Amino acid sequence: MPLTKDGIKYVIGSLAHPLGGTLAERDAMLWSSVCDTYASVKIELPEGATREQFDGVSKIAKQSMDAYALREGVRLESFIIEYVNKGGTVVHTARFGAMAGASGAGGASGGPTQSEKAGSAKPAGEKQAAAESKPASGGHTPIPGLKQPERAVNARHIIAVGAGKGGVGKSTISLNIAVGLARRGYAVGLLDGDIYGPSMPTMLNLASLDAVVHRGMLQPFLTHGIKAMTIGKLVDADKPLIWRGPMAHGAFKQLTEQTEWGELDYLIIDLPPGTGDVSLTMAQTLQLAGAVVVCTPQKVAQDDAVRAAKMFQQLQIPVLGVVENMSSFVGDDGKVYDIFGRGGAEVMAQKLNVPFLGAVPITMSLRRNSDSGDPTSNFTPAKDDLAGQRLAKAMEDLVTNLEGQVALAGVRGGSGKPTLTIS
Repeated sequence: MPLTKDGIKYVIGSLAHPLGGTLAERDAMLWSSVCDTYASVKIELPEGATREQFDGVSKIAKQSMDAYALREGVRLESFIIEYVNKGGTVVHTARFGAMAGASGAGGASGGPTQSEKAGSAKPAGEKQAAAESKPASGGHTPIPGLKQPERAVNARHIIAVGAGKGGVGKSTISLNIAVGLARRGYAVGLLDGDIYGPSMPTMLNLASLDAVVHRGMLQPFLTHGIKAMTIGKLVDADKPLIWRGPMAHGAFKQLTEQTEWGELDYLIIDLPPGTGDVSLTMAQTLQLAGAVVVCTPQKVAQDDAVRAAKMFQQLQIPVLGVVENMSSFVGDDGKVYDIFGRGGAEVMAQKLNVPFLGAVPITMSLRRNSDSGDPTSNFTPAKDDLAGQRLAKAMEDLVTNLEGQVALAGVRGGSGKPTLTIS
C-alpha cells in the first residue's frame, strides 16, 4: 500500500510534544505531503526550542516513519521535516535520505541525517555530498501497484501547451485542440500535466469516474473521442496539491510513462503555468514535435508569454505557434466586444518570429460547455447560435493551423519527431 498524507499525519501527530502530550493534541502537526517514496511534514515547536529538542523529535519521527513504511511494504527514500514558529517561518530543517531527487544520497534506512538551521551554512560533509550527487537519470520509484515503464509514450506527435502565467485559458485551449484533432479522425491523448491545479476532471466531467490500474498501468479515461489522464483523479479533489521538485518530477513521469496510452497520433500535454520543474522534466523525458504558447491580448500577459516561448526554445523545443485566447467577447446576438484589447498576441508572435495559430473568443456557450464537461459542443453549435458559430470556426481554424505547423516541422526536421530552431 502507498504512504498517505493522512497516515503520515497520524504517525507524526502521535509523537510526544516537548511540553507534554502529543503533537496532534497541541495542534503542532501542521501539514504533510507524500509522492511515491518522498514524504514531508511541517511541525510547530515552541519558541526557544533547542537543537537537542529538534534532533530528538527528528530522530523519533524518522524511526516512526520507517516503521510505517515497513508496515505498508514501502521503502522510504526521502523524509523532510520543517520546523516553524508561530508566524510560519521555517526555523529548522531535518532531511533524511535522497536529497531533492539526487541519486547517491544516503537511503532512508540507515542513511545519514542532515539537519540545518534555516539560513545557516551547510556542514562540509553535506556540501561534499551535494557536489558529488548527480540528477536522477529519468528513473523513479512508482506508486505501488504500477509497474516501471518499458518504453516511452508511443505517439507520432507530442505537443506541449504552455503559458507564462495562469488564468489565460491554457487548459481550455489544450482540451479543445485535443477534441478538434480527434474529430478529424486522429487517435489523441490528453495529459493534464498541470499537477498544481488540474482542471480536466471538471472540463471533461470525470467526477463520477474512478482511476483504474490494469496490469500495472493506469487506464486513461475515454471521453469525447480522446484518451485523457489527470492527477486530479488520483488525489482528493478538495486537497491542495503541494509538490516539491522531486515530487513534481515523479508525478509527471507517472502520468506520462505509466498510463497505457496505446498508439497515438497526437499527445497533447497541458502544462502548469510558468517555467518550472514539470516543463524541465517533460523536455528531458519526451521527444516533442513542438509547443503551443497561449496568451491573452494584454501586455502583462504577453510579457510572460515571451518568457514561456523562450523557455521552450532554450530547451530546444520548437514553438509551433501562439494562440490569442479571450481575444474578444461575442454576445449571444453575435456582437463582438474587445474587452481586453485585440491582436496583442499576434504582434508578439511576429516579434518572436513564430507562427500565429489563431484568436479564440470568449462566449457564454464556451463557459457553459467547460463547466459542464462538454467540449464537443464547442464544435457543434446550433444554427441560430451566432456566438457559438463564431467560436466553432475559431476552434476549427486553430486546429487546421496547428496541423499545418506540425507537418511543416516534420518536413524541416526530416522525420515525424523533428527538432527545430527558430531564431
